[in-house]
Amino acid sequence: MSQNLEKVIILTAPSGAGKTSIASYLLNEMPQLSFSVSATTRVPRGNEKDGVEYHFISPAKFDAHIHQNDFLEYEMVYEGIYYGTLKSELTRIWNLGKMPVLDIDVKGAIKIQKQLEENCLSIFIMPPSIEVLKQRLENRKTETAENIQMRLDKASFEISFSNQFNVIIQNNDLTTACTETKKVISNFLNK
Repeated sequence: MSQNLEKVIILTAPSGAGKTSIASYLLNEMPQLSFSVSATTRVPRGNEKDGVEYHFISPAKFDAHIHQNDFLEYEMVYEGIYYGTLKSELTRIWNLGKMPVLDIDVKGAIKIQKQLEENCLSIFIMPPSIEVLKQRLENRKTETAENIQMRLDKASFEISFSNQFNVIIQNNDLTTACTETKKVISNFLNK
């Protein structure tokens, strides 16, 4: 595993494309991987727990991290809502002898990819269509109609950047997408 220290796997996609489901599959199937918990200023949804799905922090604390250069990347993903990847989170995972899996937005993924270059594998999960994405978001029952429309508008924009990533995985079928993603990551680990 030592040759893989300080490498990362980035999964990115529009909201609802399946990246979190694929990340869960990978973490269950590949013990050498570990989930990188992002920081966010948004409030927890449903049963989300601090330090598990996200590090839920105040805007003031997030701002302090920015000024201390604690983030590898950060972004205002939605109006007034910030997300970021703390450098300390990656170090924590590398110190465990594992490789971080980042489940992050497209802009953040592009920033990290530019910084880490050959030390990262960036995978864009492509939804079957905007219509399918809309249905997936509606089925979650966690968003208002206005928020769903905002996410769909953003999804169209994010898809336009898909060619900037190392690999595009089409998620027409979750099982197939999971298997394909695992194969791509296995190849990267064996380089």
